Amino acid sequence: MKKLACMVMVACVVLSVGLPASAGGAAPGLWGVYSDVFKNAKYIDLTHAFEPAQPVWPGFANAAFKPARAGKGIEGYVAAGQEFTYDKHGFVATAYELTTDQYGTQLDPPAHWDKLGATISDIPATYAIRPLVVIDIHDKVGKDEGYHLQVEDIKAWEKTYGRIPEGAVVMVRSDWHKQWSDTERFNKKPFPGVGLEALKFLHLERHILFHGHEPLDTDTTPTLEGEYWLMHNHFAQAEGVANLDKVPEAGALVIIGFAKPKGGTGGYARYIAVAPKQWPHGVSVTEVPGAPLPVQAHPLKRDKSGVMRPTP
Repeated sequence: MKKLACMVMVACVVLSVGLPASAGGAAPGLWGVYSDVFKNAKYIDLTHAFEPAQPVWPGFANAAFKPARAGKGIEGYVAAGQEFTYDKHGFVATAYELTTDQYGTQLDPPAHWDKLGATISDIPATYAIRPLVVIDIHDKVGKDEGYHLQVEDIKAWEKTYGRIPEGAVVMVRSDWHKQWSDTERFNKKPFPGVGLEALKFLHLERHILFHGHEPLDTDTTPTLEGEYWLMHNHFAQAEGVANLDKVPEAGALVIIGFAKPKGGTGGYARYIAVAPKQWPHGVSVTEVPGAPLPVQAHPLKRDKSGVMRPTP
């Protein structure tokens, strides 16, 4: 594992300093890094696809998916209020009724709790790619579903892998994401969390960018003390993260993408881990180039909740 960590650290150094312009056929800029490192790296999606039937904080309602309809008529093509269909219009679109921006896999900005906090549209582009640290507490959660990450867990990780890199994203593996399909159980206490002292240690001693966890709350204290502390000290966090059991504990990167509603108090996010090519999980660009995309096994039709699914 330390060898894998070193390989990605080298890649990060090259990314930070850049490459010279093309000379004698060499790839210009960062293209060589992509070809040499990222093209054959393994990509693991850490994100739940959001849909109407899924876990959500009890104070919010679930989303609704519906066919998009014409807002106004276009003569000879579509009437106002008419649903767009493949047969009549050549395309379909979906209307989403999103009850909250705290839905599914997400990125919480400080504005979620603090009236002076940064909003999602204030998050800088420098969040896009960072070193990824995964601290595994799933064995402890197996014995105590309410176990919260402690400072001793962080120090145990560092004893094996070295000091957490400054500016890293630290994800806490609890394997709670495997409960996602049980919408009734997922949010009920006890569930795993991150202790306040661990959060303070990560931010004040190790100066991380943010942490992430698999449940939809930071902790199970009556006041959500960890989330309160984070938001009021102007730190972000990731919630509802998945598949951390398929990611190396050290040596990977995380690519972060999120919607950018102006003044947003939460962000529908997508987190993708990038592991060295020897890693057994995930897929590479050479294996899944992405263009063209795969053809569905059956025509897409809306299910009873409005989600488009291949349907015989």
